[in-house]
Amino acid sequence: MNVLSPLDAAMMTAELLSSPMHVGVVLILSPPPDAGPDYLDGLYASALAGDQPIDARLRRFPHRGVDTGGLWVWRELDSVDLNHHCRRRTVSAATGGLWQLIGQLDAQRLDRSRPMWMSYLIDGLEEGRFAFYVKVHHTVIDGVAGLGMITDALSADPARRSMPPFYADRGAVPKPSGASGALLPELTAPLRWAVTAVVSSVRLIERVVTGEVATVTGSLFGRVTTLPFGAPYTRFNGRLGTARVVSAGSWPRSRIHAIQEAAGVSANEVITAMLAGAVRQWLSERDELPERSLVAACPITVRRRDSPSAKELAGNLFGLWLCPLGTDLDDPIARLRLIHRSMAAGKRWVASRGSAASLLTNAGSVAATVIPPLLPIPRQSRTGYNLPISHVPGPRTEMYFNGAHVDEIYPVSTVYDGQGVNVTTCSYADRIGFGFVAGADVMPDIEALLPLTDACLAELEAAVGTCSR
Repeated sequence: MNVLSPLDAAMMTAELLSSPMHVGVVLILSPPPDAGPDYLDGLYASALAGDQPIDARLRRFPHRGVDTGGLWVWRELDSVDLNHHCRRRTVSAATGGLWQLIGQLDAQRLDRSRPMWMSYLIDGLEEGRFAFYVKVHHTVIDGVAGLGMITDALSADPARRSMPPFYADRGAVPKPSGASGALLPELTAPLRWAVTAVVSSVRLIERVVTGEVATVTGSLFGRVTTLPFGAPYTRFNGRLGTARVVSAGSWPRSRIHAIQEAAGVSANEVITAMLAGAVRQWLSERDELPERSLVAACPITVRRRDSPSAKELAGNLFGLWLCPLGTDLDDPIARLRLIHRSMAAGKRWVASRGSAASLLTNAGSVAATVIPPLLPIPRQSRTGYNLPISHVPGPRTEMYFNGAHVDEIYPVSTVYDGQGVNVTTCSYADRIGFGFVAGADVMPDIEALLPLTDACLAELEAAVGTCSR
């Protein structure tokens, strides 16, 4: 019996009460110069052909019932219906453009009775370009590994053809142990899982307790993190409707790197400061900016990119840190320095205590954010955090798929009740792509964040004295 981890089981249960919990990515591509009129038809036919074995992560689906003793477990299919999982769409006046279509597709829940992923080949873009949109449930894979699965299907060689689709099995994921169907392992798996959890919890509890002490100390004396209910309540923290809006844009890596070098911070911290300024301005224009600083939930990956086994690990490998964004500060450099101090402390903290301990230590803040919107209680004045901001590393060189150049890569992350806005960035070649997702009733004009983010980048450049172009 292949039991879901406690985190993944919690995600499955939470989705019953709240919003879909999948992550996605959009790739925008230009056909090769020699592409004929049937080029996209050929790509789509190849995706449906199923000539290659399918990655084990994309053959499984979650199941819970009497036969599992109420535990969430993975079931695995030998054959996957690719006609269900691989679809084709066209951007038109009816869809309202690419990002409007992505918002519609992102709002749709994944079918729990099948492997929890979908892919869409989208044509009709300007200048003959097309897009791939792929979404996978967060229990199947986290954002870093998910992007890795997609980019592993690409090539730096523009002349390469007959490339297998992203879902093809590249030998990355071994079959789970105990999956032979033997009766004794099936019956004893829950007991072995429980015993292992109890034994490992001794050390985990120690890390959580020391983590709570460090959190309190950092919040009170260093202002580098925040306590449960330490964030101000905003419109981002209410209950969502079913509709979603998505927007995306990219900026040259060189502009961000110049600020990074001048200020002595990381590139991700510059990006977070850009977003802090953009959200601050968006709320201020609506007279909704709280006096207290907004707080971002920032995943910190513990997945080693250079590890030989990094691609073999499914599921989620990240810690969590609550970072004050300094939205109560007028000075953009003061905001950047606060974010730098906070994230430096967070990286040390997650490294010393581990992924599970960091998630459990912050469970109070997560609960303070996502539970109140589900209850019939008056709107509160505080919450655990206001929005997540994540950074995912992408390919460092220009990439191709069957000769088509990958022009842009944008993450499309999760929003749910209490967390109505999500921003995830992805580096690719010489640019950084920003993916913005929100509940349509929370931020209907999500595209307004694009010029605000650009203005905040220019503001940081002026403050540190770097050239903007």
